[in-house]
Amino acid sequence: MSETNIRRHKTRTSTSETERTQTESVRTCPECDGRLLTDEEHGELVCGDCGLVVEEANVDRGPEWRAFDSAERDSKSRVGAPTTKMMHDKGLSTNIGWQDKDAYGKTLSSRQRQQMQRLRTWNERFRTRDSKERNLKQALGEIDRMASALGLPQAVRETASVIYRRALAEDLLPGRSIEGVATAALYASARQAGTPRSLDEIASVSRVDKMELTRTYRYVVRELKLEIQPADPEQYVPRFASDLGLSDEAERRARELLRTAKEAGIHSGKSPVGLAAAAVYAAALLTNEKVTQSQVSSVANISEVTIRNRYKELLEAANIGLFA
Repeated sequence: MSETNIRRHKTRTSTSETERTQTESVRTCPECDGRLLTDEEHGELVCGDCGLVVEEANVDRGPEWRAFDSAERDSKSRVGAPTTKMMHDKGLSTNIGWQDKDAYGKTLSSRQRQQMQRLRTWNERFRTRDSKERNLKQALGEIDRMASALGLPQAVRETASVIYRRALAEDLLPGRSIEGVATAALYASARQAGTPRSLDEIASVSRVDKMELTRTYRYVVRELKLEIQPADPEQYVPRFASDLGLSDEAERRARELLRTAKEAGIHSGKSPVGLAAAAVYAAALLTNEKVTQSQVSSVANISEVTIRNRYKELLEAANIGLFA
């Protein structure tokens, strides 16, 4: 080793030893080697054993405001919005407002409006720099639109976005439409979250037909190895009962009819939506609530014939006399 390298090595070693010594001296009391504590109220660094004040007038790096609950803390926090899978850039990009006004609410001049429009154009181009980002942006917008129309919660939308991102990353889109894969991801997400929607409901708000949706859904589930349990008819009961304005007693009786049908094994091979609609109609009859088959059919989006056939089977399984 040359003399210059030896000198550099000694200098580096001495520097690291000095930093280590300084770090240790800060952690321990210089008088009694006790443990140092931070007094945030007075801005001091004191020894927990002998009470020696090692540092004072420390910089308070916390917020200058106080909050007494989580809502107040969130409202006063000045950090940006949380990241989300619902946006193609996860919400980390800059958005330029569409209003041509300055910070004081004054209207911009003609020249300033033209400049802001150019900035919006270039900002949009930078946000979607390649075809995959444009694809993702379109698909996530489609998922959000359909979820809003179906009244699905935010958690379902986030999960659907993750499923679509996985499909895009594993190159499952060639030969399939963006809308088809996005709809399949939303349908799978709703079933995973326990808030399922029927294929007819999904197809009614989608831009693809039911056949393409079914085919794409099976392909996505198979290729991504998604674990999705068969839909439980009881999961549809609260929504149907709420839309029809039924009482809690009717909803409870509908759940009991479905549980009895499961024990008897008559639910196998039948549509869970049809069974749920029939159970709601039968429960309404048992509780003397005025609901017609046409109303249940409209809410559940199935035929009245299915309701008539299924509700008789449910009542027979429960050993209850048939109603006219």
